[in-house]
Amino acid sequence: MDERFEDLLDPDPLVQFRAWHREAVEKQAPQPDAMMLATSTKDGHPSARIVLLKMADERGFVFVSNYLSRKGKEIEGNPEGALVFHWPTLARQIRIEGTLSRTSDKESDELFAARARDHQLSSVASPQSAVITLEELDRSYAAAERHFEGKSVPRPAHWGGYRLRPRQMEFWQHRFARMNDRVVYVRHKEGSPWERMRLAP
Repeated sequence: MDERFEDLLDPDPLVQFRAWHREAVEKQAPQPDAMMLATSTKDGHPSARIVLLKMADERGFVFVSNYLSRKGKEIEGNPEGALVFHWPTLARQIRIEGTLSRTSDKESDELFAARARDHQLSSVASPQSAVITLEELDRSYAAAERHFEGKSVPRPAHWGGYRLRPRQMEFWQHRFARMNDRVVYVRHKEGSPWERMRLAP
């Protein structure tokens, strides 16, 4: 008899995430670092977009953004958020819910330094989520290129990392007739042990 899905998963969902993510990379799943980020305003109006995972460890899941963007303003007013990883070629999905906060200045500096130079320049040039014409945007990028020609690009104060600290993580895997495997891990407070339960599809 085949082992049950839940018995194959690690007791620690972060360890299990790393195993699935590593497999997605090794099997060349398209965009293995892409994740849907959902945020909402203080009064509950939701929005979602794709961002890229920069790192994942026991502290949570890190991505970067302009702090003055729509998502940055929403996180400032309501730090609750959710992530979804979807790897169709592996028939797998991971849903994560938790609390968002900015990374430290040191971490944000390191994340910015690791960006390609043109991405650094775009972080300086683009007032993300603001209404703008294409001509204005291109002029702003060209001005940033001229200003930093021959010089390193410092991290703008309005740019940096965010970390989602998970309190719930669900692992989903396809089975026949939509009788899919679903296992959720829940932690009721930071530092407490994870509880693991199987969910009906």
